[in-house]
Amino acid sequence: MVLKYPNYYFIYALLFISVFAFTSNAQAEKKYVLKFATLVPADTAWMKEVNRWADEVKQKSQGRLTFKIYPGGVMGDEPDVLRKIRSRQLHGAFFTGYGIGRIYSSARVLEMPFLFKNTDESDYVRDHLMPEIEAGFRYKGFELLGWPEIGSIHFFSKKPINSLAELKQRRIWLWQGDPVGEAFANAADVSPVPLSIIDVYTQLSAKHGSIDTVYNSSFGALTMQWHTKLSYATHISMTNAIGALVVSNRFFKKLPKELQQLLTTTGKKTAETINHITRRDNKDSITLLKNSGIQFMWNWNEKEKQAMLAIRDKAAQDLIASDYISKKMFNRTKTLLDKFHANQ
Repeated sequence: MVLKYPNYYFIYALLFISVFAFTSNAQAEKKYVLKFATLVPADTAWMKEVNRWADEVKQKSQGRLTFKIYPGGVMGDEPDVLRKIRSRQLHGAFFTGYGIGRIYSSARVLEMPFLFKNTDESDYVRDHLMPEIEAGFRYKGFELLGWPEIGSIHFFSKKPINSLAELKQRRIWLWQGDPVGEAFANAADVSPVPLSIIDVYTQLSAKHGSIDTVYNSSFGALTMQWHTKLSYATHISMTNAIGALVVSNRFFKKLPKELQQLLTTTGKKTAETINHITRRDNKDSITLLKNSGIQFMWNWNEKEKQAMLAIRDKAAQDLIASDYISKKMFNRTKTLLDKFHANQ
């Protein structure tokens, strides 16, 4: 029997298959651009590693996922970058602890001053806390791709610092809006000068600038050229400052699964490489700073050590009371430290 009319089911099936194949192919070939910002200056080992990361992602994705990177604070201070991510002008960033605190503040327990004696302690605690931290970032709308360190933080000053009493006499910079810095300043009875990090070099350079003392890693002080305006630094490190490679969940979820996996695995590897660079270059930077004329000073006596620990405890109480760092996270950190010491 010969059909007088076309088989419409057959035609519809052909159309469906054609549309599905076209859509799948278009999805496979769709390209994504990750707009990524950081305060890290362009000509640094850190930034070279971020650029290497971008090249690796581009190559392994066959050009489907590329980075557009904005280094050196060209997109503003970290609160500015965060606002631009949330308004979709940017998609990701390399944040320091300050920016991290504006996403998931409890993670900053890892850079609580004078809490960890060495990187063995902080590494152990971080590794155990990381699942909770990743979940915290995700809940706040971000995917945590990697955890690069900024390094050991020291005071740097135009004038000598040989005691806590002398430190209190200095015009100390405070990263404007930083709750951890504010808590420690209050606990130490210090009146700092709040400024954006973008304005620090200008104020150090000015003849009658508003600050004469800052804090940074040795590598950071060099790369940001702050050391050229300073003469002294403290031997004692306050903390091992944290960092994070993040991307907004909004952008991340648009990526096909294989690109999500690529970004996650390469981001983790990049952070680990930056950690290696940080620990190496911060040690080397101390030698470079000394050679440039920076004099390291202030070896604590036991009384000063106990005074600093009392300041830390008071600041911690205030941060917990305000729920900037959750009591649960702080207690878990202390428990992990105790476990580490017991294992040792």
